[in-house]
Amino acid sequence: MSIGLLTRGDAERIATVPVRTGNPDKNQALLDDTSKAIIEQLQLDGRRSYAAIGKAVGLSEAAVRQRVQRLTEAGVMQVVAVTDPLELGFARQAMVGIKAEGALEPIAAKLAEMDEIEYVVITAGSFDLLAEVLAESDEQLLRVLSERIRAIDGVKVTETFVYLKLVKQTYSWGVR
Repeated sequence: MSIGLLTRGDAERIATVPVRTGNPDKNQALLDDTSKAIIEQLQLDGRRSYAAIGKAVGLSEAAVRQRVQRLTEAGVMQVVAVTDPLELGFARQAMVGIKAEGALEPIAAKLAEMDEIEYVVITAGSFDLLAEVLAESDEQLLRVLSERIRAIDGVKVTETFVYLKLVKQTYSWGVR
């Protein structure tokens, strides 16, 4: 299976999911050993049937379905399709480091609105923000950088890291 970025529809849906920065114990009751085992099963194969998962974790198909629904509704996990950008015609991927002045959230929001940007984070360190860009060509990447990212008020410096080869990308972080 080829691992890449999420499909556009999945990325748009995920972009609407609020990022939690508050109490990590909020969903602790949902994460017992059985729920963790279900998550691990889905990380191995997101299309695995509830019956097969139930057999592996010692629950009925219905019980697995209910737990998966609770975990997804609580925002603990998502089950999404992963695509290979190269196979979809995106010949250029790059991570753009951005140094900014002023409030970072408005800049991040403007970046997140751009179709070509798949990932935006506010960071600590050399860059204030990181944005992953997916482009069909070098020309498109140049337009995104020059005409869109650098045009945002507050963006002072950008540094672009063009991907030459994807060596590892995994969504199997495991559970604690």
